[in-house]
Amino acid sequence: MVPAGPARVADPPLGPRRVTPSGARSRRRVALRQAMLDSTGHRGPYSSTLMARVFSGIQPTGDMQLGNYLGAVRSWVEDQHVADCLFCIVDLHALTEEQGPAVLRARTLRKATELLACGLDPDVCTLFVQSHVASHTQLAWLMECTASFGELRRMTQFKDKSDGREGVRVGLFTYPCLMAADILLYDTDRVPVGDDQRQHLELARDLAVRWNSRYGDTFTVPEAVFPKTGARVMDLQDPTSKMSKSRGTPQGRIDVFEDPAAITRKVMRAVTDAGADVRYDPAAKPGVSNLLELLAVATGSTPTAVAGDYHQYGALKTDTAAAIVELLAPLRERVAELDGDPGFVHEVIAKGAATAATVAEAVLSRAQRAVGLLER
Repeated sequence: MVPAGPARVADPPLGPRRVTPSGARSRRRVALRQAMLDSTGHRGPYSSTLMARVFSGIQPTGDMQLGNYLGAVRSWVEDQHVADCLFCIVDLHALTEEQGPAVLRARTLRKATELLACGLDPDVCTLFVQSHVASHTQLAWLMECTASFGELRRMTQFKDKSDGREGVRVGLFTYPCLMAADILLYDTDRVPVGDDQRQHLELARDLAVRWNSRYGDTFTVPEAVFPKTGARVMDLQDPTSKMSKSRGTPQGRIDVFEDPAAITRKVMRAVTDAGADVRYDPAAKPGVSNLLELLAVATGSTPTAVAGDYHQYGALKTDTAAAIVELLAPLRERVAELDGDPGFVHEVIAKGAATAATVAEAVLSRAQRAVGLLER
């Protein structure tokens, strides 16, 4: 298994690497993937000993916030060097809420830019946009015909977001089926996800097992990977709630690419707890515990270990703010350079979609044959 703990990874290099996926190294990776597929679309018998397949996705909904980076994206940067990784900007999932067309297009390109700035290297991973690979929606229908109404109705995220609203979009209800298709299309071994996606990943596993039982061995049953520290970054103003783009206030959220002075102000104004003692106790001291977890994950330590260095809230806040600013500084510099070269970003995601489609189309064809759809 790939470690998903708090070990600090090296900062990404400054400036975009100009070796594109069309280079010799990338061609070898595409050839390897094709060699890993037999005539039925299954991965070859030696593939599991060669490298694990990792898939994950992120919605293009606003600027990346710290919880996204620490809870998921930073582990993607680690994984890309030890596994065969595909990372997807899930623009179709974003349509479960109202999105202006121009806004969605801009946010999708921006999210690709942010991911490259965070350290994803198109030479060693595949970065693409979900809607650019048609197999995702085709397999999603097969998953909808495999899942039950009761399973989808029990999804916590749907219940929280629908909250009895009659006008809620059907896509929000069937969202987990598209997510399952996203994952199963790539014979995924591991899925690095945030804690809020645990239930959806478990459904994807259940659907894969059910399908394989009904129609024969078709899908790889994926495993979830959750970071041990920083998996659930909490709101600075409401430390009992998860840091979120859609909920809470801007004062409680840290955006990865925002101004260092703004980050420092937010951390210094973070809500703490009654009593002056500094200890890691999320139940009794959620505010202090959130700061300790942020400091720990930014410095490669543990919340309990860093707690022993502090006796006052002020010093803890000062050091936490400085550690977060230092952690994010190379990312801010690199995103500015990538913003000045949007053609490079377009090239990366176009070639990423072509690579992803090679794998996805083979798996989709395998599933269509298994369920009995007539071949063209």
